[in-house]
Amino acid sequence: MTSFPIPVLGFAAYSGTGKTTLLEALLPKLTAKGLRIGVFKHAHHDFDIDQPGKDSHRLRKAGATQMLIASRNRHALMTETPDKEANFFKLLEQFDHNNLDFILVEGCKNLSFPKIELHREVIGKPWLHPHDDNIFAIASDSVDVQTSLPHVDINDLDAICELVETFVLGNTLTKPSTAASCDTLSPAFLSVEQGLDKILSTLKHPKTCEQQSLFKARLNVLGQDIISPINVPAYCNSAMDGYALRGQDILDGVISFEVVTEILAGRGYASEIQSGQAAKIMTGAPMPQGADTVIMREQSQLIESQLEASNITKLVKFNVYNNEFKLGQNVRQAGEDLAQNSIVFNQGTRITSPELGMLSSLGISNIPVYPQLKVAVFSTGDEVQAPGEVLNDHCIYDSNRFTVMAQLERLGCEVIDLGIIEDSEAALESTLLEASTQANAIISSGGVSVGDADFIKSVLDKIGQINFWRINMRPGRPLAFGHINETPFFGLPGNPVAVMVSFLAFVEPALRLMQGEQNWQPVKLKAETENKVFSRLGRTEFTRGIYHLDKFGQLKVRTTGKQGSGILRSMSEANCIIEIPPHIESAKEGEIVTILPLEGRL
Repeated sequence: MTSFPIPVLGFAAYSGTGKTTLLEALLPKLTAKGLRIGVFKHAHHDFDIDQPGKDSHRLRKAGATQMLIASRNRHALMTETPDKEANFFKLLEQFDHNNLDFILVEGCKNLSFPKIELHREVIGKPWLHPHDDNIFAIASDSVDVQTSLPHVDINDLDAICELVETFVLGNTLTKPSTAASCDTLSPAFLSVEQGLDKILSTLKHPKTCEQQSLFKARLNVLGQDIISPINVPAYCNSAMDGYALRGQDILDGVISFEVVTEILAGRGYASEIQSGQAAKIMTGAPMPQGADTVIMREQSQLIESQLEASNITKLVKFNVYNNEFKLGQNVRQAGEDLAQNSIVFNQGTRITSPELGMLSSLGISNIPVYPQLKVAVFSTGDEVQAPGEVLNDHCIYDSNRFTVMAQLERLGCEVIDLGIIEDSEAALESTLLEASTQANAIISSGGVSVGDADFIKSVLDKIGQINFWRINMRPGRPLAFGHINETPFFGLPGNPVAVMVSFLAFVEPALRLMQGEQNWQPVKLKAETENKVFSRLGRTEFTRGIYHLDKFGQLKVRTTGKQGSGILRSMSEANCIIEIPPHIESAKEGEIVTILPLEGRL
């Protein structure tokens, strides 16, 4: 993640609270104290800082994706980002940290970094601090505030100024010698993007590969580029059932052609087609020498002409006109689809059915692939029982292990099923240590919530380097990740739906990287909602949904109903996940949302 050598402070408030007016009055007081301040302003709507008609505006509108304009007194870089909004932490990098004491952020209240909440009763909005542990102080006009956080009057600029100055001074004096990490800015929560970045940054692509037969290569990832040993097609052939001839004859006005042979697929014709001759030819059959064009059978009229009693000559006429005819039509040239010695598939390509068909068509029987990942999976808890047993009082059947193993098999992993581990520190420790020597990755479910007293936490702290995170998402807030003897460990939540969503968000991208797959991204589509999709500001909401095309071809989506993390049936009913980003409070009926199709991923 990006490092920040200076403090970053935000003012979190709803629209209408008067953030800009307050900051406009506050900045002179802060600069008077000698503080050098960078301001980051986030707008939810489109904006333009350039004036229409000015040279820079005209050049940017003409197509410049980045426009730097400079004068004696200031310079500005304007960057177009039509495809994806720029990352908050990447944008912070653009400040000149050497000439600033801190960065003040207006907006971005849903991201994870230190903030002061601004609150006015007249706005009628709920408090932000109960749901955001990054808020360390409050400025409001409320008399009664139920919180232990420092609280000042929102109209007392000197008091707010003191809060800011204390924060900047404290973070500057206590800042470590190395640059502060994203953890410094996000002491309580991580966004989904931050959590995934942290995981992927610790993992590596495989270095070695092995030869694998096509019979066993499905879902493996190529360890080297595949080079075509032949041309595809291997020879010039007909793309139609019809007649092969010299195309110039048609252009010269030849009316009828003598049919001298019939060529089937897999056969050939040793002689050369002469002017006025044609060969009846089937799709895929090799083009005879001298012929360069095929006229399809539907445009032909066959005539039998008896020249002598013992010799019947077949003639063919064609119903074509020059404006319908093209020299060389209906012929596939050798190497047209793929030239010999060209790259067929790049290193990092996952082998599925189409790739297997292509490779076999080239006569390739063995390919270099990265070794298959071995993933150990287990469940914990004395209350968890295996399916098939008589269910004891206050116990539950183990579902998480089976869903995780099925998802792993879809990724082509070899599953090491460790079963259900009893609530015993010794049993858990020995299981994890053994798994770390047998598997390339380890996955468990349950026991990772902040405040849990499960054995898994104490064991992981003892034998591994594990971080227990809270992710700003629902379902699936708790997540543990780290390493045991250099083997990656993923500790997923305990609720069944949260397990699957967390697997899709974090484990699948991580395993694909470890398998060596290149350039993989989950499919995301835009769809119109058919009902309201509930969410909460400040977190990514993953809602189970059902999408379909309406009679006009418009992609529509609706939720599956109740969205509790334990409602496993909702995942079976869903064919997609509706993703609501942190800055959206909810999606109303008729609004456009992002969906992640589940086909092929569960």
